[in-house]
This record gives sequence, C-alpha cells and structure tokens, in this order.
Amino acid sequence: MTFKDALTTLPQYILPHHALSKMMSKLTHCENKAWKNLFIKQIIRHYGVNMDEANQPDINAYKSFNDFFTRELKPGIRPLTTEPNAIACPADGAVSQAGVISEGEIFQAKGKSYTALDLLGGCEERAKAFNNGIYTTIYLSPKDYHRLHMPLTGTLREMVHVPGRLFSVNTATTRSVPRLFARNERVVAIFDTEVGPMALILVGAIFVSSIETVWHGVVTPPSIQSVRSWEYKENAPTLNIGDEMGRFNMGSTIIVLFANNKVQWDSEFVADKIVKLGEMIGKRLD
Repeated sequence: MTFKDALTTLPQYILPHHALSKMMSKLTHCENKAWKNLFIKQIIRHYGVNMDEANQPDINAYKSFNDFFTRELKPGIRPLTTEPNAIACPADGAVSQAGVISEGEIFQAKGKSYTALDLLGGCEERAKAFNNGIYTTIYLSPKDYHRLHMPLTGTLREMVHVPGRLFSVNTATTRSVPRLFARNERVVAIFDTEVGPMALILVGAIFVSSIETVWHGVVTPPSIQSVRSWEYKENAPTLNIGDEMGRFNMGSTIIVLFANNKVQWDSEFVADKIVKLGEMIGKRLD
C-alpha cells in the first residue's frame, strides 16, 4: 500500500457506509429540477460522460440524478458480438483482473486475494462448482453505462444477497483493502448455461444506493444481517446473451465466474483493458 493509497483507504474503515449510502440515495432520487440538473452537469463535466451515446441526451428529461445515472443507450450503439461461441462483455468499464480461480482463490491485486467460497456467501456447494474455473472483475466508473447484461444465455437457478461493508471499489482501495470484494455487500446470480454454471456477482460500494435485477427489482436496500437466497425451480427466467439482467443505482463492480475448462478468455482481455458492453471477451470451449 502506498502512502497515497493509505490516505484514500484508511478513513473508509470508520465511515458509516450504509448510512452514507442511504443519504446518497435520497439525494440521487431527489426530483428537484435545479438540484438534479446541477448534479448531472457536474458529473458530465468532471468525468467526461458521453451524452451522444445516451438514448435521451437532454438532461432536463431525467426526473432525478439516478434516472440519468441508469440511462439507456441509443439502440445499436453497443453491437452484440456475432462471433461463434462468443462470451459477451457484460458492461462498459475497465478490467480489474481476469484469470483462473486457483484452488478456490481469486486474485484481487498484488499480494491480495479472496476465496470463491466467501464471495458466494459461504456455501461450499456453490463455490465447488467454480473451483479451478475462470473469473473476471470489471470496474464501472461514474462515466460508464450502468446497466449490466448477460455474457451468455442462461436460466436463473439461484440469487443470493450477501451482507457486508461498502468500501469504495476504485483502484486505490482494491490495492489496499484485503478481501475487498468478499467484504462488500453483493448480489450473486447463478445461471445454468450450455457450458455449465455461470455466476454474476454485483458488488456494492460506497454511495451505491441500490442493486436491482430485471426479475426481482430492487434487492438492496434493505441492508441485512445474514445471507438470504431465492431458488428458481419453477418458472425460472431465461435471459439471452446481451439481455439486460440488472443495474447499479450508482457505480460499482461486476464479477463473472465460469466452471473449469468451459470458457477461455481472449488473449487481449487483461487487467486495465477498457471494455465495452457486447464485445467478445472470450469463447466457449468445445
């Protein structure tokens, strides 16, 4: 940890994460026109948001900041890969890491890792399915599109809401906080696909006011004290590759897991690569 990273990270240990996020939720859902327009303009200017890609480029049309933050893109602006056997990128963002789940361990940053068991809520059966499989962690910055889409067609088997802290998930914090993604509150969606199980983990972060999915709606808040889960044995939704599956109401990170010898990441799909929704990031193995 560098001195700069320490200055960024250490104060977060004592912050009331959920209280701050609750306050931010009220601000981001406020429909006062002057307030929300000022907030939107500041974010566009500071982060360089490309409003030419938005389906609605007029900020006056958004009823709140959150409405703007979860904005739709113009149809066709993110073409879905047509490569045979392709795995599609689930989000706009930057690759934090991509690699192999080695004996249950997932690499976070230099000198730091966490386990699939912890990430998936402490259930050995869930974690076992991904042992020696592959993973990727994709970070969504405030300028990015904040809806999440399917990397591969799948039928929902289970959703899990895991309680935790809400540390920032920026680069400095990722380098500094041990087991960051297994400590933060998160929503795990496990799908059955033609290559076996696929887990999509939506990780909460400081000021992330909520996480929602297309089949359930808002999952968090409320904050919880213990893991809760939903099994989909009847009328389980099937989502096609490229379909929207959820969204962050404020930005964060998505982690994707596949089982052993089922999928291979593209050779250029590596840490720090900027990625766009729908592009090919890997291929199914025959």
